[in-house]
Amino acid sequence: MPQDNIKRGKRAEEKPMRGARRSELAPHTFRSPALDAMEQKNQVQPEQKRSRRAALPPPTHGAKLVKQRASRMAPARRVKMSYAAEDQLADSSSMRKSLPRMRSKPLAMADPQAPTVADEEDLTQGIRDEPLEVLAGRRGASGRTFLPRQTADLLRKPPARPSTPLQVISEEEQKKLASLEMLLPRVAGKPDPILLVSVLALLCIGLIMVYSASSFASARYFGDASYYFQKQLLGAVLGVVVMLVTMRIDYRIWRRFSLLGLAIGLPLLVAVLFVGSSAYGASRWLVLGSFFSFQPSELIKLVLALYIADWLARKGKQVSTFLYGLTPFVLLIGLVLGVVLLQKDMGTASVIAVLTTVMFFTAGANILQFLLAMGCGFLIFLSQAFSGYRYYRLIGFLNPFKYTTDINLQLYQSLLALGSGGWLGVGLGASRQKTGYLPLPYIDSIFAIIGEEMGYIGCMVVVVLFMLLAFRGFRLARRTQDVYGALLATGITTWIVVQAMINIGATTGSIPYTGVPLPFISFGGTSLVISLAGIGVLLNISRYTQEPEDPALSRQTITKRLHTKRLKRKEA
Repeated sequence: MPQDNIKRGKRAEEKPMRGARRSELAPHTFRSPALDAMEQKNQVQPEQKRSRRAALPPPTHGAKLVKQRASRMAPARRVKMSYAAEDQLADSSSMRKSLPRMRSKPLAMADPQAPTVADEEDLTQGIRDEPLEVLAGRRGASGRTFLPRQTADLLRKPPARPSTPLQVISEEEQKKLASLEMLLPRVAGKPDPILLVSVLALLCIGLIMVYSASSFASARYFGDASYYFQKQLLGAVLGVVVMLVTMRIDYRIWRRFSLLGLAIGLPLLVAVLFVGSSAYGASRWLVLGSFFSFQPSELIKLVLALYIADWLARKGKQVSTFLYGLTPFVLLIGLVLGVVLLQKDMGTASVIAVLTTVMFFTAGANILQFLLAMGCGFLIFLSQAFSGYRYYRLIGFLNPFKYTTDINLQLYQSLLALGSGGWLGVGLGASRQKTGYLPLPYIDSIFAIIGEEMGYIGCMVVVVLFMLLAFRGFRLARRTQDVYGALLATGITTWIVVQAMINIGATTGSIPYTGVPLPFISFGGTSLVISLAGIGVLLNISRYTQEPEDPALSRQTITKRLHTKRLKRKEA
């Protein structure tokens, strides 16, 4: 405030002082002729200057006189004056007034572009009759740009947002987009190196162990110790080629041929019952000539994984319904399992049942319906397990060291082979159980030969490789944003891992003995080629897998889906 008083004092000193009041307030000074001449000069100033200065409020009794410094004093003594209005402004206590109470709701900030009251008066005077193009850009009485009435209404009251999200496209259009997406090319990345290395390691171990376990039988029956090894090597080469081919093909393309594969696999599976060859108490092979044999039950595993993944992905939310989800699933799988059980192949039937059940559960099956189907399946399994030769296997499983010459011969010799190997084994090729004591040492009982020749360490290496395969396979299923890819990866991984578990469990006496080959290790061209083809599909899925924010089968995505379903049920 002192600075303001100084500024106003400069203008106030130019105006002549009038009245006795000011003379009393002014300090006593000596009048000089120069000062009188200056006052007379100020009296003859133009009227315009006087009118401009007259606009200022007259000084009151509260005016203050401030003496300037002696160094800055003019020849005549200048008087600095301030006004009472300034004193009131300087005094903050005089400005305080009782403020109105605040409203319960805060006032919205006024839009600078919104029309004012004066503009509304313009509207009532005839501007409203003009078109919007004429009204836009005109200025109202307040000087602001005039907006049309419709625009002003929108600014005052914006439209309320709909509570339900708008559906941009229909379901038919979504299906068309999904079909078009199948035709779009994608940039493929590198396959999963850990999965590839683990499979190749199992394949190399299998070739070595097939040669070691089958050398005695090959030399005895064919005169060539490498007879079975040559056939297995041919199957391995063919399987690696098939794996490389399937690894290069986009896995989404198999959706088009899954139904065709099922249409080919089922008749071949039925044909085994009539024209198939029987061996080891089961009819599993279709023999073409003296060199080539084919096992359709191995092909049906891969075909079912491809078809069930496509079928479940197309069903979507209908998987949890009884009529469109559980009923057709039970009919299809029941048909396949019935044909396989007629071939007296309990091991393959168990693998197919677990494979398809895990895929169906992963797709979002209803828990109650799922448990009901599992209960019915378990009853059917028990009815088949206590019939025929399977009953004797159950008796031998309960007493593994009792019937060692007939029922438990294979199980007993397998346990002897595993026990005699110790930690490091007796050495590669030095097995004694393969020399006629252990039946089928290079097919179903090859894990026992691994334990005898390579010891506990060798067995653990094989188990760890399968565990690594399971981890990488299920990890791919979690990180695949495509539902079909996630289900397919789950099915293939379950098939390989469950088959390995059944073989190792039967060899160690953990489960009743059943004839299932150990994947990538046991002798068998059909099993090896089909298993490597499935691994190729799995590697192709890994080429299109990235680190997504919401994977298809992650805990967050499943939780969101369940929460969405609960909200829909509450709204319904």
